[in-house]
Amino acid sequence: MVAEGWIRLLEAIFCYIELGDADRVRCMTFLLKDDAVLWFEGMEQTVDVATLTWEAFKTLFNEKYFTAEVRAQLKKEFMSLRQGDLTVSEYVRKFERGCHFVQLIGNDEAEKFQHFVTCLRPHFYRDMTMAEPVDYATVVRKALMSEQSLKEISAEAHSKRPFTHQGH
Repeated sequence: MVAEGWIRLLEAIFCYIELGDADRVRCMTFLLKDDAVLWFEGMEQTVDVATLTWEAFKTLFNEKYFTAEVRAQLKKEFMSLRQGDLTVSEYVRKFERGCHFVQLIGNDEAEKFQHFVTCLRPHFYRDMTMAEPVDYATVVRKALMSEQSLKEISAEAHSKRPFTHQGH
C-alpha cells in the first residue's frame, strides 16, 4: 500500500507542476530510497532508462512492489467487505479504497451503488431502501445521516433512563 500510495502522490505532484514524461522518470529516480534504489540500479542493466516512459516505469515498479498477488488479495478483501462493526465513515473509506482495486465495480456507478448498499448493516440497509437514493453520493450521504440519527436516538434514550440508587 505504501508503494501504491507513493506512486499516486508522485502523479499528483507531477500533474500539478506539469512535468513531462522523461522528467517524471528522472525525478522519480532521485526520490527512490533504500531497497528501491538497489532495485532500480539492477533494472538499469536490462532496461534503457533513457527511453523509459512513466507508464512503463509504473508497470515495472508495480510488478516489484505492488504485485498481482497483493492486488488480488485487496480485491478479495473488497468483495467480502461488509460494514459489520464499522461506522459508516469507516465503511465508506474502506469501500472507496476497494473500488480503486475492483474497477469493474468502481467504474460502474450502478454496481458501486448496489454493492455499497447491500453490504451495509441491516438497519442502514433498511433505511437506504426506504429512502430510495438514486446514486452512490446520495446513498453515502443518507447512510451518514441515518447513522447520526441512530446515535441521537440512542443518546436521547440513554438520557431518559431513570436514575436508580444502588443499595435501595
